[in-house]
Amino acid sequence: MRRRGFLAAAAATGAWALAGCDRPGAPGADRATPPAPRPGSADGLPEGVTFRRRTLRLPDAGPVRHQILSVAPSAPVRVTAVHGARLDTAETVRAMADRVHALAAVNASFFDIATSPVFSGHDGDPLGLHIEDGTLLSEAANGRTALVLGEGRGTGRITEARSVIEVTAEDGAVRRVDGINRTPGRVVGCGGTGGDVLAGTHGPRFTPAHNKLCEDPDELVLFTPEWGDRAARGSAEAVLAPDGRVTRLRTPGGGPLPERGRVLTGIGDGAGWLRRHARPGTRLRITATVHDGTGRRLAAPGATVVQAGPRLLRDGTVDIDTGANGMPPTALTRRHPRTLAGITGDGTLLLVTVDGRDPGVSIGATLAEAAELMLSLGARDALNLDGGGSTTMVVNGRLRNRPRNAPGTPVRERAVADALVVLAR
Repeated sequence: MRRRGFLAAAAATGAWALAGCDRPGAPGADRATPPAPRPGSADGLPEGVTFRRRTLRLPDAGPVRHQILSVAPSAPVRVTAVHGARLDTAETVRAMADRVHALAAVNASFFDIATSPVFSGHDGDPLGLHIEDGTLLSEAANGRTALVLGEGRGTGRITEARSVIEVTAEDGAVRRVDGINRTPGRVVGCGGTGGDVLAGTHGPRFTPAHNKLCEDPDELVLFTPEWGDRAARGSAEAVLAPDGRVTRLRTPGGGPLPERGRVLTGIGDGAGWLRRHARPGTRLRITATVHDGTGRRLAAPGATVVQAGPRLLRDGTVDIDTGANGMPPTALTRRHPRTLAGITGDGTLLLVTVDGRDPGVSIGATLAEAAELMLSLGARDALNLDGGGSTTMVVNGRLRNRPRNAPGTPVRERAVADALVVLAR
């Protein structure tokens, strides 16, 4: 979906009409939260970081309340991703923000959630690429849109991302590593490497499929200490010291993770490869490369990357490709709470949450409406992050939006996989 010029027409017809909800007590305003803080005020946000709250009204639809956090390139802060206390367990955005003393935070990527029909057993496991301060903790859903932070000057960029991970044994044997920190054989959201088949079908699947499950009976999956206490169960696993030396070959897999080492778990042909080539005392060398849509390498030292999608804006134009992110066309027309990220022409990072599921107060937004909203805020590039009941914004330890799992349910923070946090330098 690629369109230009809708915003001018919307302005002329009042399609997005400001309801004046920056002031307390305005119609539809959230009286349970305080007024927006001023930059540099006692509220604790440094120069170049601003927070504000607005409500816009869509004719024949209803109000759309949203919160906007802006981070200028000159701000004395760093924006990065954090995960919960462990990758195999979900945690609230506020808990993550408190742990790292963040000034502000929003939820980030999709994740394996216990309420999903394709749940794979680890509530909180990030789905798709997650690179945290230069460390790869979850493989890419190949081709899905990603937010890249910390590459150099500026606050970030938005691109499509892919990852390739390989293991080389001391005897010269090389094999692809299918994943990092996830259940072997189950690729929630698809987009993995060769051998993945969409559950219930017989053909291979190499591209993402949102809320779908791909299966692969022959895999190698790497587990790092950030995952948790034990690797997920497999047919065999090689326990690796920090230098890659195989200290033990365990059958079956699923044993404890070493404090500073890693575990490479195999099923099917992957387990057979370990038995042939991961002999105790030898070394395995694991390498990973991450590329954007043009083939340029990502993940410079200290960089952060999170995948979600779909893309909303490209070079100042609405460009929503639900197909590339494995989403059905109906995703364009359904209104939900949204978490959005965008980059303006001057490099300012915009983190936006849209409330929904609250009739008469905030109805949420479709992907198309979310794209137009980001365009109206000055973004040139933008993407959709995880939304629905996950949508959360915390500023200075206080919840600033109204997350709901469903209409009529109470406001409640959902435990999620990871968050984008603003840290003072």
